Amino acid sequence: MTYSIKHLFHIDAPRQNVFNAIATIEGLSNWWTVQTEGSSGLGKHIQFDFGDYKGPKMKVVELVADEKIVWECVASDHGWLGHTFVFSLDENEGKTRVRFSHNGWQEQNDFYSSCCFSWGRYMESLRQYCQTGKGEAYGSEGYR
Repeated sequence: MTYSIKHLFHIDAPRQNVFNAIATIEGLSNWWTVQTEGSSGLGKHIQFDFGDYKGPKMKVVELVADEKIVWECVASDHGWLGHTFVFSLDENEGKTRVRFSHNGWQEQNDFYSSCCFSWGRYMESLRQYCQTGKGEAYGSEGYR
């Protein structure tokens, strides 16, 4: 049995804007970590680092414009290897509904709980970036 971290929330911004925030290096570096590098096209790799900490390397395995992005972790120093990350977007009551999941956990341990909390924080950063133009990416001025 495997476990997933899931978040469902709404962003008061057009779906295309939200998609660009999760589908481009520029967008990702404004809400997750300023140290985002690579290419965000289908089959390409994105590296996410956090200060001196080498973060996960993701491969874009599915990309449907304005609807869905799926990453597979292909390199990780902290146990995410093989995990998948899914962002699904649709419209709901005039807002963009985001369904996020981080899949592949073997157990719900302390690291799982910590990541669940952190993903919630970064999903709020994504919402703020899409609604105000300013997120709280790791390493940014607004990061606390």
